[in-house]
Amino acid sequence: MDTELKGKIKHQFLQIHERDNVLVALQDLSQGTNIAFRGESFYLVTPVASKHKFAVQSLERDDKVFMYGVLVGKASTKIERGEALTVNNVYHASDDFVLGDRKLDWNQPDTSKFIQRTFQGYHRTDGSVGTSNYWLVIPLVFCENRNINVLKEALDEKLGYKRTKSYENEVEGLISLYKTGKSTEQILNADMQSTPTGDRKTRLFPNVDGIKFLTHDMGCGGTRTDSDALCGLIAGYITHPNVAGATVLSLGCQHSQISILQDEIKKRDPEFAKPLAILEQQNLGTETRLLQEALKQTFAGLIEANKVTRQPAPLAKLCIGLECGGSDGFSGISANPALGYLSDILVSLGGSVILSEFPELCGVEQELSDRCVDEITANKFMHLMRTYNARAEADGSGFYANPSPGNIRDGLITDAIKSAGAAKKGGTSPITAVLDYPEKVSKPGLNLLCTPGSDVESTTAEVASGANIVLFTTGLGTPTGNPIAPVIKLSTNTRTFLKMPDIIDIDCGPIIDGLETIEESGIRILDYVISVASGDVQPKAVQLGQDDFIPWKRGVSL
Repeated sequence: MDTELKGKIKHQFLQIHERDNVLVALQDLSQGTNIAFRGESFYLVTPVASKHKFAVQSLERDDKVFMYGVLVGKASTKIERGEALTVNNVYHASDDFVLGDRKLDWNQPDTSKFIQRTFQGYHRTDGSVGTSNYWLVIPLVFCENRNINVLKEALDEKLGYKRTKSYENEVEGLISLYKTGKSTEQILNADMQSTPTGDRKTRLFPNVDGIKFLTHDMGCGGTRTDSDALCGLIAGYITHPNVAGATVLSLGCQHSQISILQDEIKKRDPEFAKPLAILEQQNLGTETRLLQEALKQTFAGLIEANKVTRQPAPLAKLCIGLECGGSDGFSGISANPALGYLSDILVSLGGSVILSEFPELCGVEQELSDRCVDEITANKFMHLMRTYNARAEADGSGFYANPSPGNIRDGLITDAIKSAGAAKKGGTSPITAVLDYPEKVSKPGLNLLCTPGSDVESTTAEVASGANIVLFTTGLGTPTGNPIAPVIKLSTNTRTFLKMPDIIDIDCGPIIDGLETIEESGIRILDYVISVASGDVQPKAVQLGQDDFIPWKRGVSL
């Protein structure tokens, strides 16, 4: 953690690292604002919006811009001292990286508060522990999506798993307004109130948290590499500690064959013993026979899944996925470093964390490769980064194109700025393993997983690799979730937290407001994680049934 981020922030602006030649505005600053910095003072020559940056010295064209202590861009035109940085005067740039010396010293935190803590989880025969207990229903190929939806319609409500909130009452109200002759304008201005419907019925299987019916658009028609990776991804979900068993539907003639899936399952769990029903439509014949057999085998599996109950487990059995989406200029100085501190605590306790989104590690490759435990691991990371970026550039879109319009609007004007802040989620511990999609985590400690920066694709991949909880930071507000792993949403600023309380669980804005340190925030978040892992608290994404699942097509996706 940068020394400049320790303690409580109490200023209008912040220098993140002593090497930086830009400052971050912590609130809207008007043109002419006097800036007192390092014994000198100067005036802002332009307004600077909160979360954005301004130069502390005059920069000529192609002069380097440093933030977080690393190169994050270059001036595309002359920038005056006190002038805001924008996409019009700065372009993406980052330093090259090479195999360097190992730098494995790290800021190991005090873990005394958590050393004896446990969570209530579902123990599996392979030694892993789940934070939830789901049954999975998934197709090997998109041709079976319709049958997956038929099974959902047949099972969900009858077994007590239909969502407990709908908008049917609102639709009935609109129908009533229409039938009474109200105008379009009157209907648009009508007062609509969301009405919770309450529990529809008690679950038949109280120890099963739900049946998750997943669909996708892959399995055939694409490359064999993608269909093989899909089998690995599905195997990761089937063998996941949060899954008690699964029903898999196959057509029969597709690229993603049952035999490939079985090999991928064995690779991840050689002694696999969960209930698993794999049904092939072209073998069984009629749709009726396929679905009736799927219903019987799923029901039988649920009976077995219901026999598992929560039991105490050490925090070392947690595997946390670290994710960000809808990032803003505060992400790298509030929520992300708070997760970094949490990550260091969990690693110290023997747990696992996953840092992914490789396009958002651009510019910090040297630091991360130096933190790899050995040269083989470092070389694997550098190879994956170079190969991925080269493939993207060959298709006309390198890592430089990663920031979204929302990122740019809220202060992340280059990919390197975004990346340097995103990497803070990984804390300071050594990197024990580098995984290529969709490999499984097999070592405790900090793992780097090659995924795109796309939120849902990356979250989907982290869970397949073993994350039994995902921590997701957002500055702008992102409603994503995952079917089988609780996704805890953390806002980088209080304004977003208050504006979107239905999708965000934790506010890291007190760090920006000087009310809380990064360390205090990290401890508060870990306390919440333990409650979620034990089933005592449901994150907002779980409450909303936000079951996002998108496999990564290995073609370019940033």
